[in-house]
Amino acid sequence: MAEETQTTRRRLLDTAAALFFRDGYRAVGVDAIVAESGVSKMTLYRHFASKDELIVAYLQETNEQFWAWFNAVTGTTTDARGQLIAFFAALETLVSKPACYGCPFLNAAVDFPEHNHPGHRISLDHKNAVRARFRDLAARAGARRPDRLADALLLLMDGAFMAVRMHGEHNPAAHVSEAAAQLIDAELVGTPFG
Repeated sequence: MAEETQTTRRRLLDTAAALFFRDGYRAVGVDAIVAESGVSKMTLYRHFASKDELIVAYLQETNEQFWAWFNAVTGTTTDARGQLIAFFAALETLVSKPACYGCPFLNAAVDFPEHNHPGHRISLDHKNAVRARFRDLAARAGARRPDRLADALLLLMDGAFMAVRMHGEHNPAAHVSEAAAQLIDAELVGTPFG
């Protein structure tokens, strides 16, 4: 019975994830999730007390997946500059895929602009954590102003995610890794631009 319960929960989360990512949080109702998943509404509410609770579960899982991806794409080198470059190279590949609909966290912030909404809070926490990681890597790479570089890199990342959301797979983020390298090298001490 516990395995069946986990399978049902997984099906609900997977269905909600696909619909939320593609169509947006507000546009997708519980009825659509129920119809797509083949799970009854009563069963959905046994697993998630509300749509907001389902959104929170999706964003928490997405946050874990993002950090696993981040660590995998940056784990090929111990050099901090190289890790930043590797991240943006992987981002460039990601935002060139037809199945990429932007950033689930930005999408949540747009759909839930109220700062007290749980989806907005999780999204803000996620972005602050990414900014802190960029700042740490920038400092380790020798950036003169690691805070400013982290801010610029966060804006660049979020711009790439919005570009794919607006334009689809053929979008202005096609050269985001080159733009990131220019920003990084302009801030590093001891480079031709530093």
